[in-house]
Amino acid sequence: MVFMPLCGKSRDLLWLREQGHKLVGVELSAIAVQAFFKDNGYAPHHVASENFQRYDAEGIRILCGDFFDLSKSDLASVGAVYDRAALIALPPEMRTRYTRHLLSIVPPATKILLITFDYPQADMPGPPFAVSVSEVESLYREHATLRLLSQQDVLTTYPRFRERGVSWLQENCFLLTLHS
Repeated sequence: MVFMPLCGKSRDLLWLREQGHKLVGVELSAIAVQAFFKDNGYAPHHVASENFQRYDAEGIRILCGDFFDLSKSDLASVGAVYDRAALIALPPEMRTRYTRHLLSIVPPATKILLITFDYPQADMPGPPFAVSVSEVESLYREHATLRLLSQQDVLTTYPRFRERGVSWLQENCFLLTLHS
């Protein structure tokens, strides 16, 4: 099972499911969760629990609630994490808390595909926020083996960044394997 923190209504959920993965996401916004299922023609099964509203359809489960309320039992069957939007959505003062909590709730040896943006933070206040390679290393190096898979200049790919005044934009893709 693949976990997507702060999944919103990402179409990545659909792509990952099409690749044969079962998914569990967490999202604070009920509007985003409901829009995801409606926009994709699903009528999810809905169950309320103590901390989450749970929506299930077609191998996709989205827990609507606070990421920091997730527990190990919520993610016991997870083997991978796809973080394309969570870490970069958080301001610097929340990233250590986010990382510690994530590491405390996923099983040992979980693999994390982490995608970040790096740019001069002074150019744009965020979100998304700039997260450098050195910050990722600082957050994860004690708990995981880190491999930088790619670094790409993507300013032309994301014109909204240039429109907001960003002078350069680098996308970094990491594979993190948590220690057993």
